[in-house]
Amino acid sequence: MTIRTIVEADLDTIRTLIEQKSVNTVTAERYGEYVAEGMYRDDWTWVAEENGEIQALAIWWGAPDEDHPFSIDGLYYAGDGDPVPVWTALIEQAIKARPADAEPPEYHFFLDSDWQDQPDVVAALEPRSRAVAALGLTQITDRLRYEWKPEYGLPERSTRVRFEPADDEAFVQVFARVSEGSLDAATAREIARLGVEGAARDDLAVYKSMPGDRSWWRLAYDPDGKLIGFAIPSANAGGPVVGYLGVVPEHRGHGYIDDLLAEITHLLAETGAEHIRADTDFGNVPMAKSFERLGYRNFAVRRVLSFPEV
Repeated sequence: MTIRTIVEADLDTIRTLIEQKSVNTVTAERYGEYVAEGMYRDDWTWVAEENGEIQALAIWWGAPDEDHPFSIDGLYYAGDGDPVPVWTALIEQAIKARPADAEPPEYHFFLDSDWQDQPDVVAALEPRSRAVAALGLTQITDRLRYEWKPEYGLPERSTRVRFEPADDEAFVQVFARVSEGSLDAATAREIARLGVEGAARDDLAVYKSMPGDRSWWRLAYDPDGKLIGFAIPSANAGGPVVGYLGVVPEHRGHGYIDDLLAEITHLLAETGAEHIRADTDFGNVPMAKSFERLGYRNFAVRRVLSFPEV
């Protein structure tokens, strides 16, 4: 069996495989759009070929300005027998092609809220999870996905917090402060990998690279001028998102999270957003409750498979 990245002659076969209905994020429409935008690329897409026939396919996603993909978006199989060893080999080859200092890759699944009650989804998820677990991606983080739409009504805007723009270094400092005691699993992984300041600077780079306008970012202060936290409205390929928000440790427990989320919602609504989406870890109960208080509705689950924290 030969494992390689794709060439133009493979495209008909790839499009046929993409039509397989499963837990894969990729659709024919998404594939075309993301190839055009540089988020799917031929050298990020791997196939396993035997006797001239493609037996398996792995499609990776990455940001348009990155040199290496970040997450697996789909695994497909056209052969006979157990797909797990072939998928594992495909992913292993892709991981080996990455520089040693590249950000550790992940595998993301976008699932219905009741996916555990759907036997076909459970059955499709299990072998894919085993394939990446064999390579060490054993950490499971489930994230609640929320959505706001204009018909849900705008939350009341804060009258006790003042919002101001700030430069990049100010945001690096507040990112670092907010990471203390964070309930977000991805934040903990990045601190373990890069340290507090390194993770803060990485956050800055990530959010600046997103399609959201940098001018939307705000720091939040109380009436005495004390820093409360920050609010970053943003956008991704799917549209407007609650990018990042946080309250500094000494001001937690006073409901400021609602003030920050309300400001993000208003700022994005003012741009004409027809929907705003957001994720938070299952374990981040305060954030989930804030979404629900402010009228956001849970519509799906994102399951993230990753390497454990070091």
